[in-house]
Amino acid sequence: MHVASLEVGDFRNYEYTKVEFHEKTNIFYGDNAQGKTNLLEALYLCSMTKSHKGSKDKELIRIGKDEAHIKVCLEKRGVPHRIDLHLKKGRGKGIAIDGIPVKRSLEVLGLFHVVFFSPEDLGIVKNGPSERRKFLNMELCQLDSMYLYDLTEYNKVLEQRNKLLKQISFQPSLKETLDIWDTKLLEYGEKVIQRRKEFIEELGEIVVRVNERLTGGKEKISIFYEPDVSKEEFEKKLMASREKDLKLCSTGVGPHRDDICFLEKEADLRKYGSQGQQRTLALSLKLAEIDLVKEKINDTPVLLLDDVLSELDRNRQNYLLESLEEVQTMITCTGIEEFVDSRLTLDRIFHVVDGTVTQK
Repeated sequence: MHVASLEVGDFRNYEYTKVEFHEKTNIFYGDNAQGKTNLLEALYLCSMTKSHKGSKDKELIRIGKDEAHIKVCLEKRGVPHRIDLHLKKGRGKGIAIDGIPVKRSLEVLGLFHVVFFSPEDLGIVKNGPSERRKFLNMELCQLDSMYLYDLTEYNKVLEQRNKLLKQISFQPSLKETLDIWDTKLLEYGEKVIQRRKEFIEELGEIVVRVNERLTGGKEKISIFYEPDVSKEEFEKKLMASREKDLKLCSTGVGPHRDDICFLEKEADLRKYGSQGQQRTLALSLKLAEIDLVKEKINDTPVLLLDDVLSELDRNRQNYLLESLEEVQTMITCTGIEEFVDSRLTLDRIFHVVDGTVTQK
């Protein structure tokens, strides 16, 4: 799989630009805050229909404008495709695949696979559980459209249940309706838990191998899914937590509190790992993700590297760059001198200045 071109209009700091990519390595360099990351964000949007930063659609539209457009042309297994996104303030986004409008974002998933790696991802291991859940969700939603549906419904029900818990403190009679939301929460939550468990088992095997190669066999890590509650005990624990939930006006049990555990021997790397260990593990997770996507779709994803190389030491840089041979890659950086001593071929270079992209 590779992206042929990207067009954006009134998106972030871009009035209009069109970029034609090389099938292998594409470098975007320039000072900070010029718009390099915005190009990667536009590609990610066409893959996942939402920003990797969690930004709302209205925040993606150029200041002073009411709408933005993004168009990606790609080739998948020799077949050309086009994805069009139309972002509008105060209205839902418009999406078309190969010129045909689609009603639901779900219909886009699975067409264009990307792996996004930014400096923030180096904190996956050491940061809080919400970062690891975000990682889980971003990767699973690309590979499994039903997971995205179940997760979206779970979050909707969770929000409604929490609203109801607050209302009950003022209107106790509403307590009778809590069972309805509990049933729905269990229905979608159990599916989310099951799929996360399977995903971590699949990914974990690859992560262990990659991390072992990165450390020269010096470290043998283990990765475990750490659910807040098991699928089998969800109903029992939700019922047991009801009175506490009513007091706190919040749902205290469920997959919205899940985590991932990383161990080296018996040491929890989230708490006791060195910065080097944590960064190596984060890199292992991303590289394993590429391999897993390849395995699942029988094709290569597009890799988006947002100013990551400057955050890695030379050994980790080299390992990452050596892993890019089969994958189309978009790399942002402040200067191309980062690649002087690397064996990476710079197939196409772009200079980004204040929302203007110039091919070098």
